[in-house]
Amino acid sequence: MKRVDDFRLHFGRQELVPIIIGGMGVDISTAELALEVARLGGIGHISDAMVQTVSDTRFDTKFVSQKLKQYKANVASSDKTGVHFNLAVLEEATRNHVGQAMEAKRGDGMIFINCMEKLTMNAPRETLRMRLTAALDAGIDGITLSAGLHLGSFALIEDHSRFRDAKLGIIVSSPRALAMFLRKNARLQRLPDYIVVEGPLAGGHLGFGIEDWAKHDLATLVDDVLAYLKAEHLDIPVIAAGGIFTGSDAAAFLEQGAAAVQVATRFTVTEECGLPDKIKQEYFKASEDDIEVNTISPTGYPMRMLKGSPGIGDGIRPNCEAYGYLLDANGRCAYIDAYNREVELHPTAKKVKVMDKTCLCTHMRNFDIWTCGQTAWRLKDTTRRAPDGSYQVLSAEHVFRDYQFSVEQKIALPPLA
Repeated sequence: MKRVDDFRLHFGRQELVPIIIGGMGVDISTAELALEVARLGGIGHISDAMVQTVSDTRFDTKFVSQKLKQYKANVASSDKTGVHFNLAVLEEATRNHVGQAMEAKRGDGMIFINCMEKLTMNAPRETLRMRLTAALDAGIDGITLSAGLHLGSFALIEDHSRFRDAKLGIIVSSPRALAMFLRKNARLQRLPDYIVVEGPLAGGHLGFGIEDWAKHDLATLVDDVLAYLKAEHLDIPVIAAGGIFTGSDAAAFLEQGAAAVQVATRFTVTEECGLPDKIKQEYFKASEDDIEVNTISPTGYPMRMLKGSPGIGDGIRPNCEAYGYLLDANGRCAYIDAYNREVELHPTAKKVKVMDKTCLCTHMRNFDIWTCGQTAWRLKDTTRRAPDGSYQVLSAEHVFRDYQFSVEQKIALPPLA
């Protein structure tokens, strides 16, 4: 029986352990986690979600409070069209986050950044261009384009000096989405360096409809994408992602023809992950019934999370003056509409409940939306339980090595604490 370590991911002359850690925001995929994975020879992602908040936390900048101060007079207004991000500040925050990680990188692996198209920020094209170019300027090894079709994203950076140097990849959930991306970017004569095929068991936002996600499976999707690439005579590494819980699961996809696997759920409960320790314990304790796919994200995508997430049903006032990452080009967000509807329906209530949408910015910033993969309920089987009932938090190296070397669906428990 083969194991993951029998395979290698090839980018030109560079060989890597074919394990990629997915980009989890806000600062859940920390620089520390990405650095450890790169040291071990794989690829670690950081996320650029709410990067100004991340900069404030890590570099003692005051970007969020400065933005709030600038637009404070608008807090009570439902019209957010005038609330904009300072692109120079966005650039500085991105360079802070990416630059420090790249300076600290050791080992033979790589560090990529996950870039969500759905972070529209009241100026989708301008802010996306700045996020991409700033990451390239700061030396990022690669960029994974996520949460959207990204049909125009390559064009935003085609004039950048690193456009053909950095690794650029796209997340898709069907051959059709991949075909659309390739057709749109054909004139650039620049293929993606890798394709992440994300299946229906992934954590966070899903690339499927709420009614049909359960009708798909990752193995079939990977086969379909591999067949499409073969028919088009394209040689692009395919990365399987979503629900890959053991090294044996991973090895099966590598034998199927995937060049690597992308995993995340098991790394949410590692020491290097940015989730607070008390929330890591919630992940360990979760049962299969505690996990749901709902439509509360204002992005329009279904989202998988723990039902106990405190952000579900919390009618917090929209905080766009401080954040505003999901404001579209017209200054609108589905949560603002839902919140205003509930306020109008309950004019005397001190606090309303908004069940159908959530203020994703504030609640992700406060770790109140506990997104997870479908296999999160199995996390308790990967560790040891202390006499006080708590579960032992793992090291990223332990989990990475377990994926790399395990066979026969075995999971290595950590050493006794």
